[in-house]
Amino acid sequence: MTAEPESEHFQHVERGYVQVIRVRTLLGWLPLVIGATVLDRALLDGWAIQGALPVAIGLFALISTAAAPPRIWQRLRYGLHPTLLQVLRGWLFHTDTIVPFVRVQHIDVTRGPWDKLFGTATLVVHTAGTHNSIVTLPGLSPERAGEIRELIRGHIRSDLE
Repeated sequence: MTAEPESEHFQHVERGYVQVIRVRTLLGWLPLVIGATVLDRALLDGWAIQGALPVAIGLFALISTAAAPPRIWQRLRYGLHPTLLQVLRGWLFHTDTIVPFVRVQHIDVTRGPWDKLFGTATLVVHTAGTHNSIVTLPGLSPERAGEIRELIRGHIRSDLE
């Protein structure tokens, strides 16, 4: 088993990102709840268990929407080192991504409607290569995403000179 990275070198993303994850999770469950309701009305009409399927799926959706986002947020961290960006995420499927600044081709900062609502942004780093050539770091404040973009861009410029 690998040791947990030193926490002083890594930062959590913005706490508002929990709400972004929560909305996305709820929207992901919505088609299943609607499908369960339609299926329940079509197949179980008049049965004693009618209504149980959408209630059960809806309850599971609410529980997962309440419980999962804080855990996902807790396990999403990043570290800025002198020559690289490191992104840690996941628990069951742990991913530790290291992006050397010299491999960066270009950098985007994106903000979707939920990001705008909850004050977050996603840093998208495009690197040389084909496999895993796009690394995302969601949940940053727009200002912090811009700072990291400028820091990486400064390293790219100095490498070209």
